[in-house]
Amino acid sequence: MLVQFRLRNYKTFKEEVKLSLVPSKYFKERDDDNLIDVPRFGMQLLKSAVIYGANASGKTKLVEAMVFMKKFIVNSSKDTQKGDPIDVQPFRLSTETENEPSEFEVIFIHEEEMFRYGFEVTKDKVVAEWLFHKERVKEVELFYREEQTIEVHRNFKVGDMLSKENLVRENALLLSVAAQFNDTKAGKIFDWLDKFKALPGLNEDGYRGYTMSRTHDQDVKEQILKMIKHADIGIEDLKVEQSDLDEFSKVVPDELRKMFVKTFKDKTNTFYTDVLTTHKKYDINNQFVEFEQFSMGREESSGTQKFYALTVPILETLASGNTMVVDELDSKLHPNLVSKLVEIFNSREHNPLNAQLIFNTHDTNLLSYGSFRRDQIWFTEKDRFGAAKLYSLSDIKKIREKDPIEENYILGKYGGVPNLGDFNMRIFNQKLPAYENEK
Repeated sequence: MLVQFRLRNYKTFKEEVKLSLVPSKYFKERDDDNLIDVPRFGMQLLKSAVIYGANASGKTKLVEAMVFMKKFIVNSSKDTQKGDPIDVQPFRLSTETENEPSEFEVIFIHEEEMFRYGFEVTKDKVVAEWLFHKERVKEVELFYREEQTIEVHRNFKVGDMLSKENLVRENALLLSVAAQFNDTKAGKIFDWLDKFKALPGLNEDGYRGYTMSRTHDQDVKEQILKMIKHADIGIEDLKVEQSDLDEFSKVVPDELRKMFVKTFKDKTNTFYTDVLTTHKKYDINNQFVEFEQFSMGREESSGTQKFYALTVPILETLASGNTMVVDELDSKLHPNLVSKLVEIFNSREHNPLNAQLIFNTHDTNLLSYGSFRRDQIWFTEKDRFGAAKLYSLSDIKKIREKDPIEENYILGKYGGVPNLGDFNMRIFNQKLPAYENEK
């Protein structure tokens, strides 16, 4: 379960921002549905959070920060060599920060243990790195690193060995190297990261392939079909088409072949090409006569494609009790369907393992459904210098429980909406210069 994610000086975020799943003590609405009890640490957590904001206000960049954090932790020790640059981007609209390190920190609970892990990096090196562990009351520092100087405590023996043997490169994380040496604590963090899902919103190709691969499992396929039928999409069955990678790569350009080989190395040699969806066909009297198959990629709607791609990440997150972050969840999906997904995550009955859903959206209807507590609603907003900030509705004073949240947000009372200026119709009535070919 995610407790908090913090970042500083990354892309559109100049100053430090925190996304906290710790509920406010001042709001008591919807306690039974939207809260997770964590008695081991004497705390509660929120089951979901929604983020609103104008276009280019930082919503997507927040998700990208989580994606970067996860990828760099998992891959920094194995996918880079000494001297390779780190693919991090600081806030570039200020001379104060463009050459300063970017900072990331995550706090989470996994297998009844709490971890706080973070790092600071530039394009050249790891500037700082730290790991804290908490089993009950006291938080214990396992290690703290300042560039290549690493102070390790006795509870992190593998880290101590790596430090003494100088086995950690300046562009790699100690945690990543420790995981390769089968350190127990690092392994637990990697196990949590494996279940932590941060998904792009407008292009679902990245996780559609994974859902296709899991569709081969009959039990998983049945659960996918149940979700699809509840979504009223009209699909009766699914069949995944696949090809042997070696055969497929013979008929594609050399560069594309190399990309596929790199992607699938050390994995199954199977390449999934499409999903065939089965629909009912009817006669002139509306009597069922046979089934008809369609190509998911070529003939189903973009909304159907996205929902299918989301099914396995959603099912796995609910089954593991972990956290899923989705950029632009509402993109291509009907508002009622998005509302139902939120309802599932906030439900004690359908989410007994207390999985968490974090997403950004432009769908203001969710604010009127009463699905969220005030501390579950977040906003991103840029200042006039191009820097984004992140804040919760619960941070804004003088808001009452019965206030019309959707209406007030649209009116700009909470911020996080575009300042559109004067859209004078004379702008649109001006004739554009003729295209060169028309002259």
